[in-house]
Amino acid sequence: MSEQHSNESSHQAADEAVSSPVSNTVSRLEEEGEIGADYLEELLDIADLGGDIDIDIDHGRASIAVVASEEGDERELADLVGRDGEVLEAVQELTRLAVQARTGNRSRLMLDINGYRADRRTELTKVAQEAVTKVLTSGEAVSLEPMNPFERKVCHDVVAAAGLVSESEGAEPHRYVVVPARR
Repeated sequence: MSEQHSNESSHQAADEAVSSPVSNTVSRLEEEGEIGADYLEELLDIADLGGDIDIDIDHGRASIAVVASEEGDERELADLVGRDGEVLEAVQELTRLAVQARTGNRSRLMLDINGYRADRRTELTKVAQEAVTKVLTSGEAVSLEPMNPFERKVCHDVVAAAGLVSESEGAEPHRYVVVPARR
C-alpha cells in the first residue's frame, strides 16, 4: 500500500510540475492585471474621469480595457487616448511601470481606452491586407506609414497570416512596416 501511495505521489508531483508553469504564468498575468487596474482606477479618480475597467489575458499578456460606464464618459476618456493614441501609449507605459514597481518584473501589459486599440486593429488589418494584395498583384514592395510597436505588430501578424514576410525599417518614432516583393 505504501508503494502505491508513493507511486501516486510521484504522479501527482509530475502532474504539478507540468501544470505549474502554466498556472504560474496565468497567476502572474492576473496579478499584473489587478495591479494595473488599481493604478488606473486611482488615475481615473484623481482626474475625475468615469469609466469601468475590464481585465483579461490576451495572447499571453495582461490586457486592461477602460470603457465608458455612463453617457458622456466616452468624450472624457477620449482625452486619455489623445491624438493618434499618443496619450494612451504614455498611460500604458506608466501603468507598466506601476506594475514593475510592485512586482519587480517588466510588464508587457496592453491597455485599451475607449476601444481605440480595437478600432485601430480593425483599420490596420485592412491596411495590411491591402498591402498584401498589392504585393501579390504588382510584384513590388509596399511600405506603410510610420507606426508605433503595437500597430506594426498587427500588420506583421496579418502579413504572416497571408504567407508573406514583412520587416520594420527606420528609427522611432518614424519606424514603418515594409512588405518586400515576392521573389
